[in-house]
Amino acid sequence: MNGYWMRLEKGLDNLPDAKLLRQAVFVEEQGFHDEFDETDPAAYHLVIYRNETPAATGRVFEKEPGHFIIGRVAVAKRLRGEGYGRLVMNTLENQARVMGAGSVSLSAQLQARGFYEALGYQAYGKVYLDQGCPHISMRKAL
Repeated sequence: MNGYWMRLEKGLDNLPDAKLLRQAVFVEEQGFHDEFDETDPAAYHLVIYRNETPAATGRVFEKEPGHFIIGRVAVAKRLRGEGYGRLVMNTLENQARVMGAGSVSLSAQLQARGFYEALGYQAYGKVYLDQGCPHISMRKAL
């Protein structure tokens, strides 16, 4: 993973590459329809670049005092398996800590459960469908 750099901004207005990555991964590749929401303006968004190319993105926001939500984690298809997802998660967890988080949670696509478990997340509750895709709630103490 040589030659990467990052941008972290509040809201999506200054990070059009976050929108492009989410559109490519969640809407075009995976078929989700309700990708952008009312949380986007208040959340901190991260884009990781490989040289000048957007490689990965994600967001973090405070749900309640001391508890944050990480979501919309996406890696460009051609760069999966190279460590960008882990880098997104570590960076967003650190941002949550800076903002006072004691814990974080996320809604994981069931096929990504093992990835999040390897990062220390624990599943809870039952599997549920989000736009027809099986998901599981997961959390981690920071």
